[in-house]
Amino acid sequence: MGKMWSGRFSENASSLLDQFNASLNFDKKLYEYDIKGSLAHAKMLNAQGILTDQEYQDIVKGMQQVLKEIESDEFVFDISDEDIHMAIEKRLTQLIGDAGKKLHTARSRNDQVALDFRLYVQAHNEIIRERILNLVETFIDLSKKHTETMLPGMTHLQHAQPINFGYHMMAYASMLKRDYERFESSFERNNVSPIGCAALAGTPHPIDRNMTAKELGFYAPTLNCLDTVSDRDFALEMLFNVATMMMHISRLAEELILWSSSEFGFVTLSDAYSTGSSIMPQKKNPDVPELLRGKTGRTYGNLVALLTVMKGLPLAYNKDMQEDKEGTFDSVETAEISLTILNEVIKTMTVNKERMEQACKVGHLSATDLADYLVEKCHIPFREAHFITGHAVAFAEQKGVDLSELTAEELHAIDKRVSPDVVEYLSIRHSMNARNSEGGTSTRKTEEQIEKLEEWVKEKRVG
Repeated sequence: MGKMWSGRFSENASSLLDQFNASLNFDKKLYEYDIKGSLAHAKMLNAQGILTDQEYQDIVKGMQQVLKEIESDEFVFDISDEDIHMAIEKRLTQLIGDAGKKLHTARSRNDQVALDFRLYVQAHNEIIRERILNLVETFIDLSKKHTETMLPGMTHLQHAQPINFGYHMMAYASMLKRDYERFESSFERNNVSPIGCAALAGTPHPIDRNMTAKELGFYAPTLNCLDTVSDRDFALEMLFNVATMMMHISRLAEELILWSSSEFGFVTLSDAYSTGSSIMPQKKNPDVPELLRGKTGRTYGNLVALLTVMKGLPLAYNKDMQEDKEGTFDSVETAEISLTILNEVIKTMTVNKERMEQACKVGHLSATDLADYLVEKCHIPFREAHFITGHAVAFAEQKGVDLSELTAEELHAIDKRVSPDVVEYLSIRHSMNARNSEGGTSTRKTEEQIEKLEEWVKEKRVG
């Protein structure tokens, strides 16, 4: 059998064209979605009287055989078939004859690939969301254990204010919550069926697009066929959502790399998720976080690549759009394994509480508390309090101690309005727990954040 579209051509396609034009080497990943879509289409054609019962039964039986051959590696993928759609249709026709030739009635490869690719994106959207929830639960479990574990909170990578480690982990859990919600929103918006749009303008055959939409788990058919076969927004949203999520993961990865260094020593990564050096026997390298940080860049590239492909395309389908899949496949696979391995890294790492608390005594983390004390207790305007606190920090620096280690007498000497109770306010634990506003770092507020996020996860699990 020649190419399905070769009727109007007098010459065979060159082998070079086959190599350049074909997408079969990568779009064969879509085989299960192609078969699923074809079976739904055949069922609708049968219900509409376009296929006889026998023809429909033959197609179902033939497709089952095709699926079995693909999954057992018996299927012969021939690049001259161009893509997974033509490869499956050709094999089906070989198996069942003319009934296989009728399957393409009232559809085009344009709506067929739009369907297969959308089904792939929607299915993996659900997989990614499940893995995000797993990771959020891991952060929740870790946070519960460390609502009183002191950690220097930083701005500009400089010690700023004391926080607790559970609070810091909840910051990443909050990012992942937003990531989940982006994927969820994309799923809802894009859960509409392209099949039945044919090439670009619909079909004169009496089809039922609502039936195929329902059969395939979509909410409804798409609204406009011209837009539908031209649309790759669903893939772009997947790429953007993955890139944003990977940016969040990369930020955490950077902190894990820093925290596991000798200079910080805040965490120890499990041997199971670390590597050694080929020349330095003592080395224990944080390769997983480094790879997570590095793989973020490739997800950015995949997003920009597809945006660039789509930016100048006239309606409707253009062959340029064949370049939509490899980057999407890559980003999806990167996201899925990244979420899985990061989850294991977090579960198995050791938190070094003493090292974290020791670090809180460096950098004058309670300076803001002294300024707040001067405002609240001494009724000093904040700008003046800020200036006085700066003097106190300078004095502590000269003495070679942390601000929290100054005595009440030393602080009183800096400003006569300071009372002996100032020492209590300069305690780093008091400083942490004083931040008791909504969303703050106090142990109580961190516990409230954990409870709220736990409830959110439960709702998503039930839903």
